[in-house]
Amino acid sequence: MAKFKKFKLGDVFVWQPQKEIDPLKIKDLKTNEERKYPFYGQATINNGIIDYLNLDESVLNNKSGNPTILIHSNNQNIVYLETPFYLKDGHGATSVLQNKHLNEYNALYIISCIKKVITEKFTYNEKATKVALKNTNINLPVNDLGEIDYKYMEEYIIKLKKNIINNVSKYLDDNSLNTSLSDAERKAVDDYENNRIKYKSFKFDDIFYSISGDTDIQQKNINGKGYLVISSGEKNNGIIGKTDVKAKIIDSNTITVDMFGYVKFRDFKYKMVTHARVFALKFKNKELSVEEGLYIVAHMAFLKEIFSYSDMASWEKLKNREIILPVKNDLIDLDYMNNIVKAKQKFVLNNLSI
Repeated sequence: MAKFKKFKLGDVFVWQPQKEIDPLKIKDLKTNEERKYPFYGQATINNGIIDYLNLDESVLNNKSGNPTILIHSNNQNIVYLETPFYLKDGHGATSVLQNKHLNEYNALYIISCIKKVITEKFTYNEKATKVALKNTNINLPVNDLGEIDYKYMEEYIIKLKKNIINNVSKYLDDNSLNTSLSDAERKAVDDYENNRIKYKSFKFDDIFYSISGDTDIQQKNINGKGYLVISSGEKNNGIIGKTDVKAKIIDSNTITVDMFGYVKFRDFKYKMVTHARVFALKFKNKELSVEEGLYIVAHMAFLKEIFSYSDMASWEKLKNREIILPVKNDLIDLDYMNNIVKAKQKFVLNNLSI
């Protein structure tokens, strides 16, 4: 049985100096180097990676590629990386942490311990600043000398990973899931890899209807009955619980956009709060399949870089903006969306490894 002890984050990690980039200056910083490095912002999607860039070495962080943890103060998102990286200007809002014992396995354990504490301790209005983080206590396993047991954490994560993969493999075997690509899926992948896909910009207003909630659902209305309720925020995908209070029921297979620009596809019926500025989008041409919805949501990820607490998303602000989607004969190519997403899902299943 492992023993645990509380440690201040400031005693576990060394905060690293950081170089931040004003996105408006990226063009002037570009070089002809072939090697590209991730450009991180305070986002929760795609592990916070906005893009991969080749910029002047003067703005590159972690040049030695040391194991590193990033903690974003605004949304408490935590990222692990082992590469040099660029960092979007956030007025020092991202903490860059290193520790000589850190590796990909014990980092996952430590990140879970940090996340458990800071998601309850901090909010957007009470940010996880560097000073606040350094004074935050987390529970970590210790050896007989009372020192942090990095080996225990590493072995725990490796064992957990093996168990998960074994369970997934057993599920695939028991259910005889076919992970071979169909002809249509193989063609979609081939067209993508050989740049044969055509794209076109569409105004949101041309392809979506906007839907709003009609009841100011409060926390006191959350009683575990009825329909799931959607609010703003990334925690638990914006789901705050269930309610049977009388309120508009939003159709399944629709997309929600919250005030921060976070976008989610919902394949279930739900209700929405009105006080947190979240609205739904329904595709005009047909009911979206899960694959089509996931594809479109991925192409809407840029919204989180546009909207924020100080400039909240709304249908009025969104409807005249454009989204780029694949087309065939000048029409949105839904078949391609279905096939490329199914193919990617099968690639993930086929590439599971210990």
